[in-house]
Parts: sequence; structure tokens; C-alpha cells
Amino acid sequence: MGSLIYIAGFLAIIAIVYAMYLFKKVLSYSSGNDKVKEIAGYIKEGANAFLSREYRIIIIFVILGFFGLWLALSIASALAFVLGATFSGIAGLVGMKTATEANSRTATAANNHGMNEALNVAFKGGTVMGMSVVGFGLLGLIIVYLIAENLFSLDASTAIEIAAGYSLGASTIALFSRVGGGIYTKAADVGADMVGKIELDVPEDDPRNPATIADNVGDNVGDVAGMGSDLLESYVSSIIGAATIGALWFGSQGVIFVLIIAGVGILSSILGTFFVKTGKNGNPHHSLKLGTYMSALFFVIGSFIVTYFFNIKQYDASGLSELPSNMGPFYSIIVGLAVGLFIAFISEYYTSEKYKFVKEIAKQSETGHATNIIAGIATGMQSTVFPILAIALGSLLAFEVGGLFGIGLAAVGMLGTAGMTVSVDAYGPIADNAGGIAQMSKMDDHVRKITDKLDSVGNTTAAVAKGFAIGSAALTALALFSSYAVKTGLETINLINSHVISGLVVGGMLAFLFSSMTIFSVGKAANKMIDEIRRQFRDIPGILEGNATPDYSKCVAISTDSALKEMLAPALLAIITPVVVGFVFGPAALGGLLAGTLITGIMLAIFMANSGGAWDNAKKYIEDGHHGGKGSAAHKASVTGDTVGDPLKDTSGPALNILIKLMTTVSLLLAAMF
Repeated sequence: MGSLIYIAGFLAIIAIVYAMYLFKKVLSYSSGNDKVKEIAGYIKEGANAFLSREYRIIIIFVILGFFGLWLALSIASALAFVLGATFSGIAGLVGMKTATEANSRTATAANNHGMNEALNVAFKGGTVMGMSVVGFGLLGLIIVYLIAENLFSLDASTAIEIAAGYSLGASTIALFSRVGGGIYTKAADVGADMVGKIELDVPEDDPRNPATIADNVGDNVGDVAGMGSDLLESYVSSIIGAATIGALWFGSQGVIFVLIIAGVGILSSILGTFFVKTGKNGNPHHSLKLGTYMSALFFVIGSFIVTYFFNIKQYDASGLSELPSNMGPFYSIIVGLAVGLFIAFISEYYTSEKYKFVKEIAKQSETGHATNIIAGIATGMQSTVFPILAIALGSLLAFEVGGLFGIGLAAVGMLGTAGMTVSVDAYGPIADNAGGIAQMSKMDDHVRKITDKLDSVGNTTAAVAKGFAIGSAALTALALFSSYAVKTGLETINLINSHVISGLVVGGMLAFLFSSMTIFSVGKAANKMIDEIRRQFRDIPGILEGNATPDYSKCVAISTDSALKEMLAPALLAIITPVVVGFVFGPAALGGLLAGTLITGIMLAIFMANSGGAWDNAKKYIEDGHHGGKGSAAHKASVTGDTVGDPLKDTSGPALNILIKLMTTVSLLLAAMF
């Protein structure tokens, strides 16, 4: 049965090959006229410059992490850490490179052929990111496991523990990329909106605005490269969480089962991409949802076949843990997938302009900025209820049918079709960039209408992807936490124990502190951006009249410098805190800390992701002509709401799920030392 692992490896390679094919396919489309190429060149240059500088800083931390893990654990864990960081970085780089090529081609396709071709190009660009995430994520994990098992002659449990180093490497890159990219994109976005839209009534993506290039660069470094590294980390962590328990219960059979299930998810995602297409006047949202649902259907069928074939024994090797049924693993996977799809629906319900909450925020905008903010906050808070209840119920059901192994498999089920989820998410920033290029190159109004529709759908799909990532973070953290408890000998978390309750309270605070740091970072960077935009409008004659070219490079430099400076403290907080608590106060206190961060972090992440998405789409709903349309008092209020929501949905919210899993992974890796 051990040879079956190579099937999973083959499917991972297929995903990477498919990504390469789609990348070449994207390049085959027309990149537009000289003006379009010029603007796309500015965006590409800025994105490359930022990622190059960001990765140079990250490399320093990877080197330090390598030597730290070598000294603390083993050379195998250290090498796995480096491979995880490398593959995560490659996935982000591939996604960003593709997005900067696909943006101009999407705008040109919308101009020359209409909605269907624009969706086709943008989605192909997003799919390169999606397939890179699952392909590199699973392939690297399999490489680490095989080397640990065969070259270092380790048993399955120890081998997958080495693979946790791979997850730590991916998590480290993800946190830096998500926070750094998020600060970059939101500093530019907030600055461009505050001065351009509110103060000077300049349209979005207008070439007269000095921050417009930096804003479009940010879509690529934050919403594509950062998001890709984020989802790769989520994907890998979910697999390791389940495989760790599988190894403890069933040895190598448990690990291979989880890896094969992940491979089935890759194949399902590839098949699902063929269903994303629409007619001339079709609805892109329906097309993307069809692809998502078909991927889920294929995944269910494949998971059933694999579970039936493996016929995992009812008892583990020690005879201490029992599965109610040999099909229990399949039921757990279905529970996770169902919870993920439900969270996706709830995210759409609270963030789409089709439903009442976004419409209510738009209506509240008529009475001013404050009422818009109040409605958005209330919407985000309420949006936590059903996802949390679904996660709680899903955890109970998964445990009933599969024990702790079932909870881990539920997380794998939730992200089983991550290839499709990421593809749908990454398409959004490409469509957004296409709209910016269309505006700056002065294409016909019908082009901007097409790209705006694609972008509006992208806001909702992004909220859906964040919902999957956040939900899987909860289940993955529970699985990793269970493994941590086994490693440290913790049978219970005693709430009467002073160390535990102190850790619980501090952990609950930690998510708020982390969010505060990242939001403040966006604010400080945005302040510098706003000052620079105002300076250029004031000191460079003819910008507002369109007779002079703004200094785009200066705004790009401000976003770059601010993001690289501000990303360090939040990232270090996530890595250092569990180490200090574990060594100083012991495993029980650290267990409390992890539980506290999980509880508050999940709810904060959902609140911020959905409130930000709702504010953004309320603004677009007004821009479509409702409540006075563009330039009205309601529109200006909605811009304020969107600006407040920007760092919440694209910086702090998504980074929280990485914080939760990174802290748990660090704790699991170092558990034996506490």
C-alpha cells in the first residue's frame, strides 16, 4: 500500500503541469495596445520590485529559522522548514507573475470580445495560482515524508512530525507575505480613495491620481501573492493536522490515506475548472459557483472510492481508539466539505449586493458616513454567528463519526478543493486590475462595466475563499492542538489551573493585539501616502487637469518601504509568543494560550473579512446607480466605509487564520522540549 503515495505525488505534479500550460495559454492572448502595455508595465515593475525586496528580507528569517530548528530539533526538520518556505514563495511568485500578465489581457479581451472572454482570461490566470498552491503544497509534503521515512528510516509518526517543519516554513512565508502584501495594497488603496474620491472627486483608477499604480500593484502583491502563500499554508496545515493523528492511530496507512484524499481533491479541482464558462450576457457568478460545486461533487465521489478501498481498521494499533465505522473517515470529510460550503454561502449572503445586508449598508449611507460604518460593523458581527455554529456542529459530528482523526479529516475536506477555491479567489484581483487598466488607458465605458461586474463578483468570491480558510483554520488548529496534547501528555485543559487560565486570557487578547498592530501599520503607511498624493496635486502643476504625469514611482516606493518595515513586528509576535510561554510557563499554560487565540481569532477573522467585503460591495452597489449613484453624498459615505474595511478584509482578517495555525504548529514542533 506504501506505493500508493506516488499516486498523490503524480497528481500534485499534474497540477503544476496544468498551471504551466495555463500560464502559456494566458500569454497567448493579446496584451493590448501600446498604452495598455505601458500601464501594465508600470504595475509589473512595481510588483516585481516589491516582491524582490520582500523575499530578500524573508530569506534572512528562513536562514535563522533553519539554524534554530537544526539546533533545537534536527537537520531533517530544518531542511523541511526551508523546503516549505521555498515552495510557498514559489507559489506566490508564480501567481503574481501570472496576474501581472493576465490583467492587461483581461481588459483587452473585455474590449475586443466581451464578458465571456474576459472571464475566461481572468479565470485562467487565477487557476495558475490555484494549481500552483495545491501542486507545490502537496508535492513538497510528500517529498519530505518520503525522505524522512526512507532516507532517515523514521516511523510514520516521526516522519509526519518532521513534515510539520515543512508546514512551519510555509506558514512563516504566508504570514510575512499576507501582512506585508496587505499593508502595501491597503496603504495605496486607502490613500488613493481618501484624496482622490473624497477630497477631489477623482474617479477610481484615474491616471491623474499618483497612487493609482501603487494601488494596482497592491492587488498583485497582496491579494494574489499574499493570498496564494496564505492558502498554501492553510492547505498544508490541514493535511498535516489530519496526517499526524492518522500516523498515531494507523501508522503509515493513516498518512497515505490523507495524502491520497488530498490528491483526489486536486483532480476534482482540475475537472471543476472546465465548468467555468458563460455566454455573452451570462452571469460570471453562476459560472464560478458551478465550477466550485462540480469540484465538490467530484471530490465526494473520489473520497468515497478511496475510503472504501482503504477500509481502514476500526481500531488503531494500540486498540485504544475506535472508529464507529470503516466509512467514518469518508463521513468526516463530507462533514468538513459541507461546513465549508455552508460558510461560503453565509459569506456570500453577508457580502453580496444581491442580499439585504449590503443593500442595507448602502441605504444607511444616505444619512452619512457614521451610519454606514455602524451598519457595516453590525453586519460583520452578525456574520460570525452561523459560521461559528457550523464549525462547532461540524466538529461534534466529525468527532462522532471519526474521533480526533475525523476532526482532522474535516479540515482536509473543507480545503479538499482548494485548487478551485484559490482559482476563484485569485481571479478577482486580476479582474480588478483589468478595470484599472481600462480606466487608465481610456477604453470605452462598456469595458469598465464588464470589469466592474467581474470585480464585484470577485469581492464575494474573495470573502468565500477567506471563509474556507478561516473555517479550516479552526478545524486544523483543533487537530494540531490534539497532537500537541498527546506529545506533551496533556489529558485535559484544567480551567482551575492558574497557568491555564492565565494562558487562556492572554491568548484571547493576542488576536486583538495582532489585529491592532496590522491595522495601525496600514494607517501609518496610508498617512504617508495621503501626504504624498496631496503634495503632488499641490506642487506639480497640471496634474488635475490631465496635463502632467504624476510621480507614480514615489507612491510605489512609499507603499514598499512602509510594508517591509511594518510587517516585521506582527510576524515576530506570532512566532516568539508560543516559544516564550512554552518554555517559561509550561505546556499547560501554552495549551490555554492556543485555545484563547483560537476562540477570539476565528470570530475576529470572520467579522473583519465579512464587514470589509460588505462595505466594498455596498460602495459598488451605489456606483451602479442606486441611492444617488457616483458623486452623491451616499457614495462618499460608502467610500469611507470601504476605506475602513480595506485593512480589515485584506490585511488583518486573513492574517489571523495564519496566526492561529502558525502558533499551533510552532507549539507542536517544540512540544517535546516544554
